[in-house]
Amino acid sequence: MTEQVKHHLNFPTFHELKSSIKSKSKELIPGHQIFQEYSHSQVFNKIANNRYRRRSTKVLSKHYRVRNIFEEILLQSEDWQTSDQEINNECLAVCDAEYFDCSKNCENSDCLRKCAEEVIACENSCPCGADCPTGCVDCPKHPLCADECEDAQLNNNDYQICLNAAIYELDFCLKTCPPEIECHNSCYENYTQMLFLCPCIEQETTTTTQISTTTTEISPIEPSDVFILVIPSSVDKSYLQSGDGSSQISATINAPDNNYAYYAAYALVNGKLHIFGGYYDGTKIARLDDCTLNELTVRLNEERWYGHAALSIENGKKVLICFGHFNDIRKTCEIFDGSTTVSTFASDSTHDSGGLGLYKNQPTSIGCDFERHQKAEMLSATGWTALPDHPKRISVHSLVGLENQSMLLIGGIDWGNGGGLQSGIWQLKDENWNKIGELLQVFDYFYLLHSGSAIYIGRSIYYFGYYSKAIQRLDFNQETEDLQTIEEIGNQPGSFYFPVLFQTVPYYCV
Repeated sequence: MTEQVKHHLNFPTFHELKSSIKSKSKELIPGHQIFQEYSHSQVFNKIANNRYRRRSTKVLSKHYRVRNIFEEILLQSEDWQTSDQEINNECLAVCDAEYFDCSKNCENSDCLRKCAEEVIACENSCPCGADCPTGCVDCPKHPLCADECEDAQLNNNDYQICLNAAIYELDFCLKTCPPEIECHNSCYENYTQMLFLCPCIEQETTTTTQISTTTTEISPIEPSDVFILVIPSSVDKSYLQSGDGSSQISATINAPDNNYAYYAAYALVNGKLHIFGGYYDGTKIARLDDCTLNELTVRLNEERWYGHAALSIENGKKVLICFGHFNDIRKTCEIFDGSTTVSTFASDSTHDSGGLGLYKNQPTSIGCDFERHQKAEMLSATGWTALPDHPKRISVHSLVGLENQSMLLIGGIDWGNGGGLQSGIWQLKDENWNKIGELLQVFDYFYLLHSGSAIYIGRSIYYFGYYSKAIQRLDFNQETEDLQTIEEIGNQPGSFYFPVLFQTVPYYCV
């Protein structure tokens, strides 16, 4: 037996090396360094370039003449999915192959140990590995975690289903139209609105600063084509509300706990609904996937139990989360980009239950429930700056930014009136506050009568009241966004405090 063979017989086995190295985590090579090398390997590229990561959901839309046909077509869609665990298995196979290539040229134990260190780091970096415990959510840049919107027309099943459904409905609409141009235009408008609800569709926007939200061109959309998923503090009371008030259907949302959304703030990130903090867990971040609220591994930097607010910024790619209660009144803010949270400028004043909305495309907050002031502040790339005070000492209201660069303050509590209700609709425009209307259902009841959530869709604001339970629609002029009418379109099935609102499609999660 040669000396070289004797030497190899004394080498530790691969599994012995792995066990030894795992007990010395400080000696490991960082996983991202390994993948900087692996991202160029032929094995990874072959897998990454041929991956079709499709997630099939019941993407449903509506045209009043084809609802039943449309639903049947979409419910027959293929339900195929590549799970993160399958990606993990492929990744581990690549790591083992790299170890084999590395170790076959080794002539001593130090070389083998280095190969083993690299394979451990490789495995840790795999989706569902130690560095990415929840899979691609934690490591979106991993070569095997393909961008679901890249070549979506070929690879994204959700997009394909949604697009085909919109095309089918457009075709049916056009073929059944009389020879009237208005009907044909209506078909194309409905088709456009349906596309806006499809994943990966980017709406044309104009960015102002690095932390500003962008303005989206709002196309006309009839209330009968609007559907809003409402998730109240008790998740099992969720329902789907139509914009014209013609339907209200119970929806089934899965969550770790029935109080999961209680006092949580909410906003969209890349078109996905996320909720932040709340009474159940002050640092949680959860995402609505299909009909399930899935908690992410990333957390808020600070406890935010209630009184905090969230707002989509930077073209909808990030969310600004500010304020709230824990053991004190927070002025702090942080930004979430879908995978990480970073701190940003703290406000000069407290804005507990002061909300967040857009004024001149900049995040803005008004008033405070704890200190009961009327101060207004706006956040820019350099920090918070003061705006004109609101005429009332106010809190627990809803803020809605309009496309014309103004902002509305709706409802809330007037602390200058002993904590009485505030039913006014106020507009901040050109640095001036003006009262432009009144909510309906004005009674001298408990102060939380006009504490509700609002969402802007098309040229209408849908306001979901708390104590009164009233659902009101505020309609605006298409060109100038002047308030035209206010109509009560129904009632919530319960007294829901600041419910989570999400624009979706008919029959979503029902």
